[in-house]
Amino acid sequence: MSSQNIRFERADGDSHVQASTPPCYERGEYRAPAPDPSVPAPKPGGVLYLVLKRFFDICISLVIMVLGIIPGFLLSILIMLDSPGASLYRQARIGLGGAPIRIWKFRTMAADAHEHPERYMTPEQLALWRREQKIDDDPRVTRIGRVLRRYSIDEFPQFLNVLMGDLAIIGPRPVTQEETLELGDARDEFLSVKPGITGWWQVTERNEATWANGHRQALELFYVRHASVALDLRIFVRTFRAIFSGTGK
Repeated sequence: MSSQNIRFERADGDSHVQASTPPCYERGEYRAPAPDPSVPAPKPGGVLYLVLKRFFDICISLVIMVLGIIPGFLLSILIMLDSPGASLYRQARIGLGGAPIRIWKFRTMAADAHEHPERYMTPEQLALWRREQKIDDDPRVTRIGRVLRRYSIDEFPQFLNVLMGDLAIIGPRPVTQEETLELGDARDEFLSVKPGITGWWQVTERNEATWANGHRQALELFYVRHASVALDLRIFVRTFRAIFSGTGK
């Protein structure tokens, strides 16, 4: 069993993980550290913050959906021309309080990528994907899918989920039922906040933070414990930087 991680906020705004030994968690083993009021991070918002957040989510989502109708239609045609199958698909995820939700995305993989991943992956890739739900250079991704993922365009249909109230624009990454077990004893705490299209994990260590090393749990819990206008603004700015720099996978 590995040592516990301690996450804190550095003066430059980045998060950092400190551990006495390299962590390696099996599913369900993670034990979250107690909240530390001495951590130099934004104070969590209250009721007014939640009201303003929902108002912001609705306004931004409406604007994006209206402006994106024609580009989205043209993009759907390109996706279907690039590989057989529908241009949109829905993923089963877990939302606020553990409620099941289904989120929309532009299809970036072969149509049977999730039903038959063994057709495309090596045994090693398959084992990693089943644990982390992501791998580098995923062989299932289509040509246009690589471009959509690089600039996070595949997630734009999720603004419809925001309007429906299933997602927020900013929040923890929506996870599968199996992935909730990765949170260990912090599962209920994690599910106490509405998941989002973008979040602290995505704009910090995204590709290095995994369930196995415990960094992803710590990043997600950092947001849950410090969700506020100040933290949301920081994430919002960093999200645009990530989109325009094309660092998505």
